[in-house]
Amino acid sequence: MISGGGTGGHIYPALALIKRLQERRLLDLDEVLYVGTAKGLEADIVTKAGIPFETIEIQGFKRKLTFDNFHTLTLFHKSLTRAKKLIQEFQPDIVIGTGGYVCAPVCYEASRLHIPTMIHEQNSVAGVSNKFLAHFVDRICYVFPEVAHQFPESKKLVFTGNPRAQEVSALKPQGMLAELGLNPALQTLLIVGGSRGAAPLNKAVVEGIPEFSEKPYQVIFITGRALYDNVIKEIGTEKTAPNVKVLAYLDNMSQLLPEIAVFGGRSGATTLAEVTALGIPSILIPSPYVTHDHQSKNADYLVKNSAALLLPEMELNGRSLVAAADHILLDSEVWQRMHMASLKLATTDASDKMIEEMMSLIRAYRH
Repeated sequence: MISGGGTGGHIYPALALIKRLQERRLLDLDEVLYVGTAKGLEADIVTKAGIPFETIEIQGFKRKLTFDNFHTLTLFHKSLTRAKKLIQEFQPDIVIGTGGYVCAPVCYEASRLHIPTMIHEQNSVAGVSNKFLAHFVDRICYVFPEVAHQFPESKKLVFTGNPRAQEVSALKPQGMLAELGLNPALQTLLIVGGSRGAAPLNKAVVEGIPEFSEKPYQVIFITGRALYDNVIKEIGTEKTAPNVKVLAYLDNMSQLLPEIAVFGGRSGATTLAEVTALGIPSILIPSPYVTHDHQSKNADYLVKNSAALLLPEMELNGRSLVAAADHILLDSEVWQRMHMASLKLATTDASDKMIEEMMSLIRAYRH
């Protein structure tokens, strides 16, 4: 049984782990149950993947004392009952939580029922659910070294990396640049603000298009579905450039990564796992709107290891974005150094490491 939800950063590592278990013939799809929420991204992503899916109703606490928090407490107690019922019906050999509020009741009830439990922390700042669960679970898998000291249960800690990195590291070029009408022989900068887009990032790219149009490299600009029409209006006919491809979104974006020279965008855990898996130098613009500013701390790890440039949102504009791209793409030595530094941070055996821990726990409980 695996549980995680709310954001893609909690969902995609879980799916990557399930896929690897299948590849190693350790699991069939009818032997896994994914537990999420009906309103979270997981409801769509997991069911589309054909994985058995059940839901629990739960929500997070507000930081301020409000009456809504009393409703949250009521939901949490109900979620424990629901989680216990799902566990008793499914009878899992092990329960894994990958983050988000939904995994709290699932992993907590599993520990009370004496079933092996593991959690996976993808970010450099531990999430609320994982901090709570750390007291009860058997193993705490993590990605960023900085997060280890945030868990007092040091004997439970296991560095694994992100399962998504192992999945992406196996990808090969598939000719997507040519399919998009771009030149496969040119270095390509991919700029993306996520499926919903990021307005400040979009504004900077639009400002930078006149300069980008004169560069010897090409740009793929993903606006986000909701913001695409506005961006096209802002670009108009005057700023169009043959070496800048503007798209609303790509559902198979990871398939494009092996053909990308530089990534520009947010610094979510899954994104960084993907780009380091392929050794892609990055221009990171952390979102300042996330809990505990964890994207800035994620980005700092790559910047300190010379795998990325940091461009804070308050310093972001067309000129600064183009300058960062030029710094990497117009100097082959800089690109090569950052490429090698990025590869050194890759953990391309993360799923296998987690599977080893899973099997070890299952054996220990059975004996």
